[in-house]
Amino acid sequence: MRVLLMTLRAALRALRRNKMRSGLTTLGIVIGVAAVIAMVSIGRGANVAVQQQIASLGTNLLMVIPGATTSGGARSGWGGVSTLTVRDGEAIRSDVPAAEDVTWFKRAIAQVVYGDTNWSTSVQGTTASYSTVRQWPVAKGSFFTQRDDTTANRVAVLGQTVVDNLFGPGEDPIDATIRVKDVPFRVIGVLARKGQTTWGQDQDDVVVMPFGTAERRVLGTEILGSVDMIWVTAASQHDIAAAAEQVTLLLRDRHRIQPGQDDDFTVRDLNEMAQASVSASQVMTRLLLAVASISLLVGGIGIMNILLVSVTERTREIGIRMAVGAKSRHILLQFLVEAITLSFVGGLGGVLLGVSTARLVSTLAGWPTLISPGAVLGSLLFSGAVGVFFGFYPARKAARLDPIAALRYE
Repeated sequence: MRVLLMTLRAALRALRRNKMRSGLTTLGIVIGVAAVIAMVSIGRGANVAVQQQIASLGTNLLMVIPGATTSGGARSGWGGVSTLTVRDGEAIRSDVPAAEDVTWFKRAIAQVVYGDTNWSTSVQGTTASYSTVRQWPVAKGSFFTQRDDTTANRVAVLGQTVVDNLFGPGEDPIDATIRVKDVPFRVIGVLARKGQTTWGQDQDDVVVMPFGTAERRVLGTEILGSVDMIWVTAASQHDIAAAAEQVTLLLRDRHRIQPGQDDDFTVRDLNEMAQASVSASQVMTRLLLAVASISLLVGGIGIMNILLVSVTERTREIGIRMAVGAKSRHILLQFLVEAITLSFVGGLGGVLLGVSTARLVSTLAGWPTLISPGAVLGSLLFSGAVGVFFGFYPARKAARLDPIAALRYE
């Protein structure tokens, strides 16, 4: 222990003699460790943000959207022809065992007016189960009922963005009368704030009304009972695959699609979309980590070069130490301690810089970041390993010097 302490003091004394050189030597390690921590933090934050955005749509959800169809030799893509109906949704609700609940909607962009204020927004006609399926609670007031849908009552529930743009600060929208395409509606509720989807759509910029009201009084339709999308929720995540298969088989049968023919609808699993987004984010994070790791290797090479120069400069000193009794292992240990100290100090500086950079990016750019304790500890350990690996060769070279030749060195 005494020998180790003496060696550590000697190594620190040698590093203090060349403070500028020691600081510049650690710069590569600092940048490498900081880059690793910042990239991992941003990558993990992005993954969490994607999961939160997918969860904001609802959990265990399937989206059933109109697919490509062929009519008169002309093939149309999604949305070109409405292939889903209210009866499809009702059939899913009654005949798909894995489906817990179902809702559907028809959507259009319309101008909404309140007093002398107007706002262009998404108007959706949907069912009373919409709030439950989407897991979208009402922050104020209440959601409409099945009776409102059946009787085509002119009631509406507003998203927070619509409230912010139509009503003044502190003004209560409940029981206010708004006009949608010149049709008066009584506001009965305000939805809780949802935020944006993964594709950048503001979910809160919406006016929700009963499907029957939207179809008969506001939006109209070319085909009575047609819908733009059906949402299906499964009882649990394990039931999603079964629900998707059962929905597909049911709709193929209802739409009389023959074996070998393409579906005229698409069933999408939001969990798969989330996994695809996370996978893409992880690939990008790994690429950035690979680039950041190069800085650590460059820093290690810098440590090796500086120690080789130090061995040359201190050859006579090494000879004197050997002449007074220092053994080769003591010289080896001293230079290894110097290398580890340089890399470890650089690692600590990199941790501070990396955490600060992640916080700064989160503040200035608005990107989510999540500091990873594992990445911090791993970066420190890796920086120490770099010091040992790249410091061993100069240390061994110093330990193998011939004392007589070292003493004669000028």
